[in-house]
Amino acid sequence: MRHRKRTIKLGRSSSHREAMLANMVCSLINEKRITTTLPKARAARVLAEKMVTLGKRGDLHARRLAISRIRNKNSVQELFDVVAPAFAERAGGYTRITKLGKRYSDASEMAILEWTEVTLAPAPKEEEVEEVLEGDS
Repeated sequence: MRHRKRTIKLGRSSSHREAMLANMVCSLINEKRITTTLPKARAARVLAEKMVTLGKRGDLHARRLAISRIRNKNSVQELFDVVAPAFAERAGGYTRITKLGKRYSDASEMAILEWTEVTLAPAPKEEEVEEVLEGDS
């Protein structure tokens, strides 16, 4: 019986699925937004949320666990230095899935997976915003 078994298999072997989800989370960390199919987005969301939780812990053991799961030291560095501090006050719900509709070629349901905090990129300074607003009028 598969009671309470939560693994989404996605029609792949376990090693292929783990590698694919690790790559998707690395892309999400580096690019801040990815477009993929809805089932893959839902599967990647679980891993991404767990990685942010590890990033918020910030200790050496959490960093090693993150490296063992997503296998990219540069992405783990970005996660611990940029992404996790942006969610320091949030208790969960670090990602957002937005449905896009069906893909033309095979009618797969597409979605955007992105971080909920839009302040992950450096915010523009107030003087720059005022200059842009004054230039429009």
